[in-house]
Formats: sequence, C-alpha cells, structure tokens
Amino acid sequence: MFDIPVWAEFAAALVAALIFARVSGMVRYVGNNRVAIVEKLWSGTGSVTGGLIALNKEAGYQPDVLRGGFHFFFPFQYRLHAEPLVTIPQGQIGYVFARDGAPLEPTQTLASNAKTADFLNVRAFLTLGGQKGPQRTILREGTYAINLAQFVIITRDQINGLMLERSDALVFEQMSALIAARGGFDAVVIKDSNDQIGVVTVHDGPALAAEQIIASEVGTDQDDTPTFHNSFQDPEKFLAAGGRRGRQLQVLVEGSYYINRLFATVEMVAKTVIEVGHVGVVVSYTGADTADTSGDDYRHGELVARGSRGVWADPMLPGKYAFNTYAGKILIVPTTNFILACCAWLDL
Repeated sequence: MFDIPVWAEFAAALVAALIFARVSGMVRYVGNNRVAIVEKLWSGTGSVTGGLIALNKEAGYQPDVLRGGFHFFFPFQYRLHAEPLVTIPQGQIGYVFARDGAPLEPTQTLASNAKTADFLNVRAFLTLGGQKGPQRTILREGTYAINLAQFVIITRDQINGLMLERSDALVFEQMSALIAARGGFDAVVIKDSNDQIGVVTVHDGPALAAEQIIASEVGTDQDDTPTFHNSFQDPEKFLAAGGRRGRQLQVLVEGSYYINRLFATVEMVAKTVIEVGHVGVVVSYTGADTADTSGDDYRHGELVARGSRGVWADPMLPGKYAFNTYAGKILIVPTTNFILACCAWLDL
C-alpha cells in the first residue's frame, strides 16, 4: 500500500468541504451587479401565516436582500435567488407592483404611498402600512437594488421580478401592455411648436359629484407644499388637495411631465386660436354659479364673471389660449364688420 501524501489528504478534504458548502448552501457568492433574494426553507418559528414576506424570521421570503460578496448560512436552510439590479434608462418610467402589504380599499385603483414609498426597504414598507398592488409612485431613471420577491418592476424593455406562479408572467405582461398603450413608459412632452395642450383624465380618487362634468383645479399653489402636485406628477398630493377622478379642468402646457399613466392619462388637443379681427365669447360648462353682471338694462341673457358657469362677460381677445374645450366652448365673433359699420355711421 502506498502512503497518501499529507497535501493530497488536505486537498481532498478541502474539495469535499467545498462540495458540501456548495450543496448545502453554506457559502454563496453574489456578484456586485446583482442582488440575492433570500428564501428560508425551514425555521424553528414556523412558516409565514399571512402575506408573502417573513418579517419575523419565519420560513419564507425574507425582507432584506444580499449585495455583492460571499455570504455564509446554516446548512440546508436557505435558498438564494440572484437577480440583476433594476435599471431605469434616462427619460423613462418604471412601474411598481407590490405583492405583499395591506389590501386596497374598495374604491382605490392604485396603492397609496402616502405613508411610505420606500421600495428599497421591504420591512419599512410593510410595517408602515404599504399596500399591495400597483403603486401610485413611479421610479425615475437610476439603478435600484430591489427585493424582486416583494416588488415587480415593469419597464419598457422587461419585467423585473420573481415569477412565483405560472400565471404571474401573463398578469404582468397584460399590465405592461396597458401601460405601453397609454405611452406610459415615457414622459409626456408638449412642444410649443405643436400648438397643443394636454387634457388629463385621472383614474383614481373620489368620484365627481352628480352635477359635475369635469373636476375643478386643485393643488396648483406652489407655496402649499403638502398639496402642490406639480401637474399631476405627485398623485398623493393631488388627492390630499381634494382632487377627484375624471377629466380635469387643469391642462398641461409646454414642458415634460413624468406622470403615472395608470393614475392619469393625457389626451392631446389643439390650442384655441383667435385671429385678429375677432373675439372669443366663452360659454363655460363649469365653475361657481355667480350673479348676473350684465345689469338691469341688458335683456338678452345673463353674463357671468370669468371662471364662472355661463357666458363670460369679458370675451377673449386675439391670441392663443390653453382652453380646455371639454369645460366649455368658445364662439368666435368677428369684430371688423362692427367697426366698419360704426365708422360709416360717423361719416354721415
């Protein structure tokens, strides 16, 4: 019998230890460009009794992700799901779907982020009352280390998330298709050269009252930080200001707007142009009901103040206007003929 060298015995033991570490999951390496979602296979505290994420060290998906480097575990107790970091390209929008959290209220369309919008901290999201389902808050450009068992991130190019059920892929593909159909992965860009405005329809929040056909302007004061929603870009502040679902009186003018299209859609319509030699008589379908301003001697109908419901006493002069044609109509009236008639009468 030949004696086995000591170094060979050591090497064999090392190889056996490495194989055991790999098979048992004792040692795992996570690349620096990835995150690892931890799944606990068994636990002395049992399994999760409600929801998906194990907040109290039960068996199940753990709230905290692992970043790059070597990590050590008790044998045969954990499984790691290594996933790429989520990257939102510049100028694009990412949509967030939460699998676990408080249920939506019966009248909600999207999950509220008034208490928390921290998608990087699952534990904080759940303990602070974050809701499950599609979120009102969107992700802007950047790279994010997100727990993809709890959150599914939908971008134009891919769906980032663990597919836990066979039906998951179809559900999120349908959601992605809806967003794409609304142009939702890009900002709303309105150029001055196009002579257009954006008419907004909100799909979440309290419904309009029965006598309303369009929602009043709210949250437009920049000095009122809790309610200034910056042209529907902050859904929570819009709702805090008393905003309602439905077509909005406030329109979008020239600029770029990062709007959650599950929360609000935008229809492009032409600006109202009043040529020289004409004025625009405004008939408003919305606004406060105010007293007649036409005076006792006027017998051809009531005139109201600008911004009120009815025929405005002050017409619009020649120019371009960002007028919401769903909120009223403008009758273009020529003034040249009246001027000529007046001058001809003076010549007599």
